[in-house]
Amino acid sequence: MFSKILIANRGEIAVRVIKTCRRLGIATVVVYSDADAGSLAVEMADETVHIGASPAAQSYLVADKIIAACKQTGAQAVHPGFGFLSENAGFAQRCADEGIVFIGPNPGAIQAMGDKIESKKFAQASGVSCVPGHIGEIADSAQAVTISEQIGYPVMIKASAGGGGKGIRVAWNRKDVEEGFPAVRAEAKASFGDDRIFIEKFIESPRHIEIQVLGDKHGNVVHLFERECSIQRRNQKVIEEAPSPLLDEATRAAMGAQAVALAKAVNYDSAGTVEFVAGQDKSFFFLEMNTRLQVEHPVTELITGLDLVEQMIRSAYGEKMAFAQKDLKINGWAIESRIYAEDPYRKFLPSIGRLVRYDPPEEGQHEGYKIRNDAGVREGDEISMYYDPMISKLCSWAPTRIAAIDGMGRALEDFHIEGLGQNIPFLAAVMDEDRFRSGNLATSYIKDEFPEGFHGTEATAEQLDILTAVGAAMQRVYAARARSYASGLAGAPREDWVVAIGHAKRRVKIGGEGDIAVELLDEGRTLTLTDIDWRPGKPVFKAVLGGKAFTVQVAPAAEGFDIRHRAAKARVLVLTPRSAELHGKLPEKQAADTSKLVLSPMPGLVVSMDVTAGQQVREGEVVCVLEAMKMQNIIRAERDGVVKAVNAKGGDPVAADEVLVEFA
Repeated sequence: MFSKILIANRGEIAVRVIKTCRRLGIATVVVYSDADAGSLAVEMADETVHIGASPAAQSYLVADKIIAACKQTGAQAVHPGFGFLSENAGFAQRCADEGIVFIGPNPGAIQAMGDKIESKKFAQASGVSCVPGHIGEIADSAQAVTISEQIGYPVMIKASAGGGGKGIRVAWNRKDVEEGFPAVRAEAKASFGDDRIFIEKFIESPRHIEIQVLGDKHGNVVHLFERECSIQRRNQKVIEEAPSPLLDEATRAAMGAQAVALAKAVNYDSAGTVEFVAGQDKSFFFLEMNTRLQVEHPVTELITGLDLVEQMIRSAYGEKMAFAQKDLKINGWAIESRIYAEDPYRKFLPSIGRLVRYDPPEEGQHEGYKIRNDAGVREGDEISMYYDPMISKLCSWAPTRIAAIDGMGRALEDFHIEGLGQNIPFLAAVMDEDRFRSGNLATSYIKDEFPEGFHGTEATAEQLDILTAVGAAMQRVYAARARSYASGLAGAPREDWVVAIGHAKRRVKIGGEGDIAVELLDEGRTLTLTDIDWRPGKPVFKAVLGGKAFTVQVAPAAEGFDIRHRAAKARVLVLTPRSAELHGKLPEKQAADTSKLVLSPMPGLVVSMDVTAGQQVREGEVVCVLEAMKMQNIIRAERDGVVKAVNAKGGDPVAADEVLVEFA
């Protein structure tokens, strides 16, 4: 076995590979850029090598620097993780030429299947059913428009070397192609160092199902069943699960057999994924093959009991696979939620910054479910604008799908992050939705269920009880603390209060010290909180209500508290009866008028400013293009008007809510 492996990646996948190497007794080397100098992966590795500036094009994408680091440290092999150089056949060949083992498929397999254009040609020649499209390079926007109109809208514009949701756009008309083609090309060049683009038909309301394959250097290939990745936003996977709720045994076997046949045809000898687009009728078409480890590989590991990183290492070393297809079985159900640094309340725009608080749920076995959290960060770390906004990958496993969903919901409750926007409330909302729980999925799911964007969810009756009880209990604790600090106070603490949540007001009587009893005076029932785990200043409140454990995020606010349970959040006021009466007479606060301003929706870099002072602009026209976390975002005018002032230019860094353009 190898004695030392270099990991040519960063973040959670670098940490993930280190953990397997430690278990196998293999020393690790991590390369790092300026932005990652203090990262968890750098702290965990046995050796580290600095390889350059923060932009990936100056560090993680520079093959010469990776090879030099291997030679400097004596690493016998290199694990590329995913993204960066993981699907670069030239890099794999370079490693072979330098006597370094590439922990991934052979260069020929990468060349045949890793390139999105070539893989489609190969699949067609092999008789695999493919999505209709133009299989070939496209020179410019004009040719892209011609091809798109020949195929018929909608079409998908994709980077040949793309992956991870980068370098991809859906175009519904000619204008979308004219704007989207150069944006995809720019993203592809920045993220992958390859700006070749292809176009294919976009199949509406499909499901995204992929088959995990695994091969060795002795001609053996198996599949490790499927993952469903239909919950996507901007073509970026958000929630994955294994197995798929769509497939029956016959369809699963057919898809698996096709994936294995395709892998064998190119002598595939590592972990890889054959992706399919599937109809609700269980029909399926080959989409592409990812010749690398997938981000979502943990759910496959949880249902098979295999360590895919270990299998990749063993295959690269030349070991024969220790099992056959007949030995593999699906055990239970697993779900992965990608925790992203993005603000779901602001159209999921990237939210870079420091993790002021990072408190994930406890990993391991819980009552009825298991939790795994793959992360490359710690409290105090910074999420940089240079890389993907991934914070961690939270996974749940249980014997059944519903139990796995429920376990994920509880884990998301227990996950606490402060300092930047994150998508935990949105993920929790999906776990609670009837449609998701029924398994009726499609890649359009988020657009279908949240057409106006995400604004949280209305509190259910059960959640209103939780919010009421928690607010009352916190008030009780704060009042007791105040009395302990004040000398000479006589009498019992006040018990009669009004809990106001929005326009709803509940008269309550609060009693108890350890366990807190909240009597709902107008409803004839009492909410009793037991096993309370909270103290003033703590941002998470845990307790049991009605025999059911829960966790909420809490923060003090004027006359009450801000409380969030899953996707339901509210300002909970705990008032004296007289104060509640007066509150009803207060005028509602009016929001500031920003209708004449174009605000930066995120921190990032201005790629181009497309308007000038005095220019007449129509609704929908491009105002500017911003780049953050390797994604280019087109900012459009939301109204007709004349530009009064332009406050930024191409190349300027901007903060969230910074005024970019003012209209007269």
